[in-house]
Amino acid sequence: MAVDYSGTWRLYEQENAEEFLRAMSVPVLFFKMINEVKPITTIHHNGNEFTICVKSAVRSHTNSFIIGTETLFNTIDKKQIKATAQLMDGKIVIEMEKFTHVREIEGEDMIETITCGSAKLIRRSRRI
Repeated sequence: MAVDYSGTWRLYEQENAEEFLRAMSVPVLFFKMINEVKPITTIHHNGNEFTICVKSAVRSHTNSFIIGTETLFNTIDKKQIKATAQLMDGKIVIEMEKFTHVREIEGEDMIETITCGSAKLIRRSRRI
């Protein structure tokens, strides 16, 4: 059975945020924000088409893509990067030049693992 990512998700836990931001050379301004802000992610999933909107009190951004099609993605630090999302074993995998973003469903949780070199940010959200 295919995994359905559709729904609204609230971040409740994350690991290694500052280490990851340092590895990504993100401005220090984002360090405090990533630790204090608990964004809401809304995902619309229809076959191979996805729209993912991440909203917080500080900022919001939306990425729409089709699995297997090169897309321009917006990043947390307001940059745009071209990449192609793949669906591998039910996981959404987006490999970019600087980092890899894997999104998967485990039980009641959506787990995002974002890796830059040896730094790994793990974010856990739950459907609301």
